[in-house]
Parts: sequence; C-alpha cells; structure tokens
Amino acid sequence: MYGPYLNLDGKKVKTFLFAFIDDCSRVITYAKFLTTEKFSAVQQVLSEAILRRGIPKLLYVDNGKVYHSDNLHFACASLGITLIHTKPYDAQSKGKIERYFLTVRKRFLPLLTDDDLSSLDKLNQRFFSWLETDYHRKVHSSLKMTPLDKYMSQISQVKTYDDPEKLKLLFLKRAQRKVRHDGTISVNSKLYQVPPAYIGKKVKIRFDPETYDNIYLYENGKCITKAEPVDYG
Repeated sequence: MYGPYLNLDGKKVKTFLFAFIDDCSRVITYAKFLTTEKFSAVQQVLSEAILRRGIPKLLYVDNGKVYHSDNLHFACASLGITLIHTKPYDAQSKGKIERYFLTVRKRFLPLLTDDDLSSLDKLNQRFFSWLETDYHRKVHSSLKMTPLDKYMSQISQVKTYDDPEKLKLLFLKRAQRKVRHDGTISVNSKLYQVPPAYIGKKVKIRFDPETYDNIYLYENGKCITKAEPVDYG
C-alpha cells in the first residue's frame, strides 16, 4: 500500500506500508512503513511477523516481482511454508489484506500530524500504537470478537520461531563459485578469501544481494565459515 509522504527537511519522501495478516483472526502479524519497495522490505517485515506471531503454514502474497524472489522461495521452503501467489489482476483474491489497507486509510491516516510525518520512526511509532490499541482491540464485524482475542484463542496452534540470526540467513541469496588457485572467490567484482582446503573446488555461498556485507560458505545445508574480504593493504 502507498503510504503518506514524509517531510524530511522540506523534501517529500514516499512511503510504502508492508503488512502480513493472519487469515483466521485478522491479526496483523507485522506491518511497517518503509521508504523502499525492494526485497529487503519484504524480508524485514516477514521476518518480524514470523518472530512475533509464528511460522504460517501458507503464505499468500502478491504477484509482484519482489515476491517472486528466489530468496523468498528458498526461505519459505526451509521453514516449511507453502508459498502461493495471487493471480494477476485478481483483486478479490486479496480481499482481507485490501480491507485492512482500507481500514488504515480510513482510521489511521486521518490521525497523522505534521510531526508524525517528520520522520519514518515517528510515523511507525504512531502506527504501531494505533495497531495495538485500536485495530487489534476493536470487535471485528465478521469475527464477533477482536482480532487479538481470536488469535489468542488459537495460540496453542502457533508454531514459534525464536532465532533471528538463523532466520536472517535463510533469506540470503544462494550462488556457487569456484575457488581460485589463490584461495579466493569473486562476488560482485570483489575478492573474498576462503580456507585453503577449498582451492580448486566449487563452493556454495549465501549473501545479501543488496549490501554484500557478509559472504557465507555452506556445505550440506550448514554454514561452515564466513569468507573474508581480501585486504590489499
């Protein structure tokens, strides 16, 4: 959903609301305004949804390019989540989340002040407060109870996940490289050092394709070490 514009030192900055909704209870497992539509936004919000409200059996997402990322497919497969995409131009298939976005437009956006829009943190602070004190605690017309009460009534069925660092690794891009004779691999035109035992061999790696901050080596599905950037000093 397109959010309000922030006013950052006189510059208008567009925001986007990413949200995941529990189909049964209508609880928003997590939602947040961000200033990017890249996969990192999907990863951030979905990861928080899983850590806060558990692993869903099925994830029903939009048909946009960002939701077709290999990273998302691999992460869902690793977590045992069935990933399903909506059909193109089929608005009815997104009924519950679209109704939620309508609620945000009608009940939340009119509450915003200039101060709320002076930073992304302030916007989200106001949004999180509204979500927990208003949306989750008002009786839903179809449920005949609040979304939070409905969710809590089925809490025993929630499959929890409480390892944020391990979860982060599941969303990394996967690739393969052949280790050169000098014990290095090339990723995004930069060289990284790997243990000498892998010289001449093909290795499986994982990394964040937006930042390339860390390059991890994997063997048999397990992280064995981190490849270090070559120090030319």
